[in-house]
Amino acid sequence: MSNELKQTPLYQSFVDHDAKIVEFGGWAMPVQFSSIKEEHNAVRENVGMFDVSHMGEILIEGPEASKLVQYLLSNDTSKLTTEKAQYTALCNEKGGVIDDLITYQLDDNKYLLVVNAANTDKDYEWMANHKNGFDAEVTNVSKDYGQIAVQGPKARDLVASLVDVDVSEMKPFEFKQNVEIFGKKVLLSQSGYTGEDGFEIYTKAEDTLAVWEGFIDKDVTLCGLGARDTLRLEAGLPLHGQDLSEDITPYDGGIAFACKPLIEEDFIGKDVLKEQKENGSPRRSVGIELVGKGIPRTGYEVYNEDGEEIGVVTSGTQSPSSGKSIGLAMIKRDEYELGKTIIIQVRKRQVEAKIVKKNHINK
Repeated sequence: MSNELKQTPLYQSFVDHDAKIVEFGGWAMPVQFSSIKEEHNAVRENVGMFDVSHMGEILIEGPEASKLVQYLLSNDTSKLTTEKAQYTALCNEKGGVIDDLITYQLDDNKYLLVVNAANTDKDYEWMANHKNGFDAEVTNVSKDYGQIAVQGPKARDLVASLVDVDVSEMKPFEFKQNVEIFGKKVLLSQSGYTGEDGFEIYTKAEDTLAVWEGFIDKDVTLCGLGARDTLRLEAGLPLHGQDLSEDITPYDGGIAFACKPLIEEDFIGKDVLKEQKENGSPRRSVGIELVGKGIPRTGYEVYNEDGEEIGVVTSGTQSPSSGKSIGLAMIKRDEYELGKTIIIQVRKRQVEAKIVKKNHINK
């Protein structure tokens, strides 16, 4: 790996555990430790652990931080508390998704925004340049944090046995600050990117390795980006840069729940998003499943049975859980019908597929 790539605090552990390391968003990250299928199944059946320290963290604080956070984000940030985080979008003036992110309110007028790794610098510059006169500071604090995701049906019991707080009733996006685990103080969030129960653990950068090694001693399965992608795709979760982009609105991209354009407060892109909420967006993100042989890949064209091009595949893979070829596609809204037959252009072949629910895992 090139020394020009950024490394998380756990890079040497990747090397020590013989991970296959690749470039991802400017970072040297493990794509797999054993095999994608083995790691994927560990998360579906037991407990898997991911290093997500490459994610970015941006701090907004000051007397008018709450006003700035609302102005920047598409969700109703008045619902945030110091124990309840929120999934949201950072949108441009046209309603396009600059990034999807999670917001934590750490204190009165102090917010931590956790953004996608490849977008950290872009997001920070956008936020800093759109302060709109609010009395608040925007700081990129990514270097101060590490982040570990512990995911799977047995993750909660494992974490419960290791921390000094009760996590048994924690619901999605609830979080606790200053939780002690392996002798370190962390922010513990009931969240993840796999479709399974689990937690994301925010550490001080210098504490990340101690927490990671503590879990390794508990026989969790180390997982890389490969399994993270197949897991999130089975769960129908979008990936920014593929299923979401600056040209895709929350209503196009299937994250309308993170968009509240009817609130009184103004935010960037609100007018466009209000119009789409009231009248619909021209496109829709849908789940797809191939009937014929092949794997849908990002960028493959989608046609209806009359041969008209109606959209494009945004993400695709072969599901390790079912063996089926699945994916997400962006299609014209009026072409949507659950169970409808569509055609995917897989290289030089046209392969039959059908529109299905985006969540491919049986819950």
